Amino acid sequence: MPEEEKKYKIIIVDDDDFLVNMYATKFSNSGVTVDAYKNGEPFLEKLKAGEKVDLILLDIIMPGMNGLFILEEMRKNKLAEGIPVVMLSNQNDEKDISTAKKLGISGYIFKSAATPSEVVDEVIKIIKNKK
Repeated sequence: MPEEEKKYKIIIVDDDDFLVNMYATKFSNSGVTVDAYKNGEPFLEKLKAGEKVDLILLDIIMPGMNGLFILEEMRKNKLAEGIPVVMLSNQNDEKDISTAKKLGISGYIFKSAATPSEVVDEVIKIIKNKK
């Protein structure tokens, strides 16, 4: 199958239904399958069960576990090793960005500064560069 026809699968972890639905539609239109989770617990359980995806988009501000805690748990428990993680957040705190980078993220996208199409393009670029 030619590279441009290849279907990718990503996970979005974000508690904002509107944004998740909008991104899921945009990704779907680009041939990307999306699974979405509103919080960290079911997402981490899915990873523990061996879920394989091409990339994980992770928000920071969520009820319960925040995205940085989820990322720490993923690294500590060696979940989703080798899978790029991109933070997708409106959080513009240098401390949070630094923490995420130390935890090995592949990118950090500010929701308010990127159009949905730009987010899709960036995610596909990261996936292709990882392959």
